[in-house]
Amino acid sequence: MTASDPAIPARSSDGPAGPSDPDDLHVMTFNLRRPTNRILQRRADRWSTRAPAVSALLRASRPAVLALQEALPHAMPTVRTALGDAYRSLGRGRGPEGRGEGTPLLYDSTRLTVRAWRQEAVSDEPDRAGSRDRGTPFPRILVWAEFEDRRTGLVFLAVNTHLDPLSVRSRDRSVDRIHSLIGARALPTIVLGDFNAGPRSNTLRRMLHDGLLVDAWTAAQTRRSPEWGTHANYRPPRIGARRIDGILTTPDIDVRSTAVDARRFFGVFPSDHLPVHAILRIGGAA
Repeated sequence: MTASDPAIPARSSDGPAGPSDPDDLHVMTFNLRRPTNRILQRRADRWSTRAPAVSALLRASRPAVLALQEALPHAMPTVRTALGDAYRSLGRGRGPEGRGEGTPLLYDSTRLTVRAWRQEAVSDEPDRAGSRDRGTPFPRILVWAEFEDRRTGLVFLAVNTHLDPLSVRSRDRSVDRIHSLIGARALPTIVLGDFNAGPRSNTLRRMLHDGLLVDAWTAAQTRRSPEWGTHANYRPPRIGARRIDGILTTPDIDVRSTAVDARRFFGVFPSDHLPVHAILRIGGAA
């Protein structure tokens, strides 16, 4: 896979993470980058520049589960139109009354059924919208959903998170909450998000402690891209830069393949972050 401009299919069965068996599950995490059009904002960063590329990326990918970060309400019509009528969205903004930036989970309702879901703040008041932890300038949230796969009948948990870039305390609380969720739900689990921390960071070591989760990148049978840093900032991706966006799974999920997606559309990178894809087999190898 290269960063060249691809042809854009209506739906790809052989996307960046490669072909998949019908029983496999394609999941994707993507930091959308706050969609704004400020006067002094550089052209590559403007939503008016990026929206067509975001739409093309999602039309070409259409994963069964999509975890977005930095999603503002006015960007969601572009997302929903690109994905199509079968997709549903879980989650709202992180601010009071559900306003502002969100980390929604989107899913293909022809493939998956929601059994339960929740959005919670990483704070002492997880059910109060807009609440935040001490020392964090902005609220931090996670959105989780328990899905049943209509095709296989298997049930799994998906968690979308965007960890705090500044507060170690907040990141640790998020990790602890994710671990608590995995223990409480006792299901195969997929954690997707912008971790604001690289694979060798204390945050990721804490996340993977005791083998509760594994990094899909290292666990994959096949890696279909170089290990590019995911915060490319609209530049050609680099090997050796930090892979701060990612997908983690419990060990009972077989990671068939994974990829960091460096495609441009119409000569434009959809975001300052690169999406990450994985092809998974829930319940382990067949």
